[in-house]
Amino acid sequence: MGLLDGIERGLERAVNGAFARTFRASVQPVELAAALKRELDVKAVAVDRDRVLAPNIFTFELATADLAHLEQIGQTLDDELRRVVTNHASEQGYQLIGPAVIELRADEHTPTGTFELKSHKPSNSVSWAATLDLEGQRHPLKLGTTIIGRGSAADIKISDSAASRQHLQIDWDGKRAIARDLGSTNGSKIEGQRFQEVQLHPDSVVYIGQTPLTFRFTPTADPAAGSLKPTPTRSANSSFWEGA
Repeated sequence: MGLLDGIERGLERAVNGAFARTFRASVQPVELAAALKRELDVKAVAVDRDRVLAPNIFTFELATADLAHLEQIGQTLDDELRRVVTNHASEQGYQLIGPAVIELRADEHTPTGTFELKSHKPSNSVSWAATLDLEGQRHPLKLGTTIIGRGSAADIKISDSAASRQHLQIDWDGKRAIARDLGSTNGSKIEGQRFQEVQLHPDSVVYIGQTPLTFRFTPTADPAAGSLKPTPTRSANSSFWEGA
């Protein structure tokens, strides 16, 4: 359970100590979290019925005093803000072009207790790649046939002992992905049902033994191609992380 989850569940005693006293008159972490969620919603771009892109690079401009206060939290603040971005994107069905990046920057023109948030608005003309998420790694699918299995000859190797040497075949023609079980001993499943052949859709999950393989369309454009535009936001002096 993360810090934000704890606060959301009413564990407000965590904010009544040193952090609450420290941040009484400055920008609060909860305000940054809320601003990130709004920014994701405002800048999200629908590229087709199933795919919505959202920004992944964010810069907060703050008064020097506010930045100094926030930096006292250290790495925890960065970890929590990045988690806010990835969790909100997942909940809303947004896709990020890359990992969430959060920067806090001092700005002499920003009044104390306020901040500006800037983000890259993703382009709706990005390219998409078919990928397979497996055992913590993302594998791009080549055009043609990809073999998945436990054997050394497989294009994508899987460590699950329930996998056959050549267990599953995925045919990708640039538009459609077809998964075919290769007569494996233990079979392949999707939504709990064994199959011989099935068309994969975004976020389809195929199981080989206990191992999930998730088919995705992943944006491949350079996020730096977008422009950074500020979203002025005023501090509400909220409690530490409350309600984020």
